[in-house]
Amino acid sequence: MYSKNIKSTCEKRSRSTGNLRYSYKRHLREKFIELLLLLAAFFSVLITFSIVFMLIKESITFFQHVSIWEFLTDRQWTPLFDDAHYGILPLVSGTVVSSAIALLVALPLGTTIAIYLSEFASYTVREIAKPFLELLGGIPTIVYGYFALLFVTPLLQIIIPDLPGFSLLSAGLVMGIMIIPYVSSMTEDAMRSVPMHLREGSYAMGATRFQTAIKVVMPAAFSGIAAAYILAISRAVGETMVVAIAAGMQPNLTWNPTEQAATITAYIVQVSLGDLPHGSIGYQTIFAAGLTLLLITLIFNILGHLLRKRYRETY
Repeated sequence: MYSKNIKSTCEKRSRSTGNLRYSYKRHLREKFIELLLLLAAFFSVLITFSIVFMLIKESITFFQHVSIWEFLTDRQWTPLFDDAHYGILPLVSGTVVSSAIALLVALPLGTTIAIYLSEFASYTVREIAKPFLELLGGIPTIVYGYFALLFVTPLLQIIIPDLPGFSLLSAGLVMGIMIIPYVSSMTEDAMRSVPMHLREGSYAMGATRFQTAIKVVMPAAFSGIAAAYILAISRAVGETMVVAIAAGMQPNLTWNPTEQAATITAYIVQVSLGDLPHGSIGYQTIFAAGLTLLLITLIFNILGHLLRKRYRETY
């Protein structure tokens, strides 16, 4: 009897020791995974700060030769000419006009598609439509650029005979088509995350599916929809190849979408492909332009964060 008790005690201790070893190994694995995740997060933050540091460092050199007041108020941008002017307004106007046209196309269409897929489409239709939308988002932007130049622009010239070969209108329309998948996908995800009991309560009050989608689901999903819109704005402002190919590369302070004009990103491409010596004032302009673009994007991201924080719904 005594020997059996000793044997039982030894077995329990052995199992306990095995459990401790397993728990210790599991603890080490968890710590290792946490360390990897921490390094990944730190690496992404480090890259962001490195980009910002590089832009600020190079821009400081530029602003030692050009005053900030001239940069913000001069109405001409000719940094590569003998009579150089360094006003960023022509590039900003081209960026704003092309982005506004793109958003006028992408936001209504993307939101409408999201409402249909989330609230009205059957499972079969949704499974067929979503891959096609994702395919639009996967097409290289240079393809969109030549599509705008060689297909959309000739069509627009039938309607507007005086439309030049390069125009902000053509580039903006195609950019809007390109951004639709981002808006529709994120908006649909936000709407589908709204609890079903909100819809059921609306139906019980006699509301139609459309009324429920507009007056119940969309307000409840506003924070996610706002995030989709902010992403679309950032995507439009930062687009490069479509505007570089279809809108032209001539800086032009205009708010007329039927004219050609350069955007900030198109100018950066133009100078980056040139033979300007490193460290010259002309070369430094791309960093000042890049910093301006970063600040514009940052402003929209901050606004989006504030909107999401203000209207975030918890269930």
